[in-house]
Amino acid sequence: MSERIYKIMAADEWAAAQAAGIYEGSAHDRRDGFIHFSTAAQAAETAAKHFAGQAGLVLLTVDAAALGAALKWESSRGGALFPHLYGALPLTAVIAIDALALDPSGVHRFPAAF
Repeated sequence: MSERIYKIMAADEWAAAQAAGIYEGSAHDRRDGFIHFSTAAQAAETAAKHFAGQAGLVLLTVDAAALGAALKWESSRGGALFPHLYGALPLTAVIAIDALALDPSGVHRFPAAF
């Protein structure tokens, strides 16, 4: 599977995780029992489906290998395999943080190197 996975979240949620030294997931993640991630190919659809029109978001790039056995690839939207983390995200696994700005039509702009 992919070496890098991605998490979309509010910038203030990321700031809180940095202050705490660990990220235990959003309310949605905690309700589902795992932290939702996407692959590069899935991230734009995830943004459109779950974060449409929301400003103030960041995209975390995460080293999937650093998550070990707690990372599971499970069937989700349309039968595609999505990365799900059963446990907290150690901040040391985060290798990049990028702002997800909105373009004039309200669609999130992903980093050029994405």
